[in-house]
Amino acid sequence: MGKSRRSGQNPLYRSRPDAVAESRGRPSGREPARVRAERAEAICRRLADLYPDSRCSLDFRSPFELLIATILSAQCTDKRVNLVTPVLFARWPDPVRMAAADGDQLEEVIHSTGFFRSKARNIRGCCQRLVDRHGGQVPETLAALVALPGVGRKTANVVLGSGMGRAEGVVVDTHVGRLSRRLGLTRNTDAVRAERDLMAVVPRPHWVDLSHRLIEHGRGVCAARKPRCGACPIEDLCPRVGLPRTPGKNGGR
Repeated sequence: MGKSRRSGQNPLYRSRPDAVAESRGRPSGREPARVRAERAEAICRRLADLYPDSRCSLDFRSPFELLIATILSAQCTDKRVNLVTPVLFARWPDPVRMAAADGDQLEEVIHSTGFFRSKARNIRGCCQRLVDRHGGQVPETLAALVALPGVGRKTANVVLGSGMGRAEGVVVDTHVGRLSRRLGLTRNTDAVRAERDLMAVVPRPHWVDLSHRLIEHGRGVCAARKPRCGACPIEDLCPRVGLPRTPGKNGGR
C-alpha cells in the first residue's frame, strides 16, 4: 500500500521510520511526549464520536456484582459470565451469603467460566475479606481493592471506573494493550507498564471510557490478525499508516 491519502494532512502523523519501529512494538523514542499526548487526545475524541454508547459488557446492578463478575471474566468471555451471574446472585446475593457458600455448590454454578476451583476460592476469600474488613461493602480505593483475594489492578479499575465512576486508572486487557501499541501510545506488553504509559498521555476524563471504546474498535475494525486499516476511521492518527503491505494470501498486512 502506498502512502495514505491522509497521512500528509495530519500533523500528528509520524514519519515512516518511527512508524515501522512502533508497528513492531519498539518505538524509536524520537517522538516528543507532547506529540504523543496530542495524538492520544485526538484518538480519544475520535473514538468518543465513533462509539458514544460504549459501556462495560458485563451485566451488573451494583459494585459488588461487578466485582464478582470481573473475577469470573478471567480467561472467559463476558457473554458466558453474563449467563452465569443471574443464577449466582440469585443464590448468593451479597458478600455475607457468598462468603458462607458451600464450595462445591459455588464451583458447580461457575463451572462453565473455567478455572472454577481457583475462582470459587478467590470469590469466597474476597467476600470474607469484604465482610471482615469493609463491613460487607466494596471499598472505593485502588489500594483496598487490590488487597482483596483474586483482585488485581485490571479488576480494581473495572470496579472503580464502571461500577463507581471513579477514574483511578486505565483498564488494560488484551484488546486495549494491542491497540495501544499499534497506535503508538505505549510499547509495553506488560499491562501495568502499559497502563502507566496511557495514564501519562491520555486525558483523565477519558480513562474509563477509552478502554470500552478500544475494545469495541478492536473487535469491529482493528482485529489482531487482519486489521481493516483501509476501513479504519482513525487511520490518519495511526503510526501504521504508510507502511507497505506484506504480500500474502489475502493481500493484507
